Amino acid sequence: MDLMAGQVVHARRGLRDAYLPLRSGLCTGCDAVTVAGALLALHPFHALYLADLDAILRRGDNLAVMERLRRTLPDLPLWVDAGIGNAAALQRFRDAGLGTAVIGSETVADLHVLEGAAGGDDFVLSLDFRAGAFLGPAQLATSAKHWPRRIVAMNLDRVGSGSGPDLALLATLRQRRSHGEIFAAGGIRSRADVDAAGAAGAAGVLLASALHDGSLTADDLKHFG
Repeated sequence: MDLMAGQVVHARRGLRDAYLPLRSGLCTGCDAVTVAGALLALHPFHALYLADLDAILRRGDNLAVMERLRRTLPDLPLWVDAGIGNAAALQRFRDAGLGTAVIGSETVADLHVLEGAAGGDDFVLSLDFRAGAFLGPAQLATSAKHWPRRIVAMNLDRVGSGSGPDLALLATLRQRRSHGEIFAAGGIRSRADVDAAGAAGAAGVLLASALHDGSLTADDLKHFG
């Protein structure tokens, strides 16, 4: 779920200033707790991914919303991208106890935040791309020595686009590191897309638009366990 100004918004191609409040076939309104409940009623997902877009854009945060989600869903793992850019911000997030930190490469200001991360489970690293370019310190994309065990391959151009996953990006990242888990983000439309991402090396996928518009149904999701 993408959070902006206290509500869930529909992410499309990374054009954040144009994001509108979510309109979903699963529920009415764009309240985060309501949307999360509708998603879990559809399928018992392994984790809920949250992107605090205001924090990422350095114009506030959605901390109160995320704290309410944590209280409402205490047993559901939350993966949270809250615009963490340095070690101090990472520690503040951990102290808040909201869930697993997702560090987006686009907000990494200091590679020291990744020290000791290689192969670890302390956080998830999102490798962010737009228009074919990597967003973040160049060496972070090319050298796996800074990568924790879990990586998100994030193609922002494909988010909410219905254009399919970036299989070439998945294959490239898998070549750079054969072990660990890579999660595909952006463009998933169907069961076939999920299968294709898996064949390209993805351990899982991030889903949103295909759930809200009904492209992926409860029966489809049973196929994936």
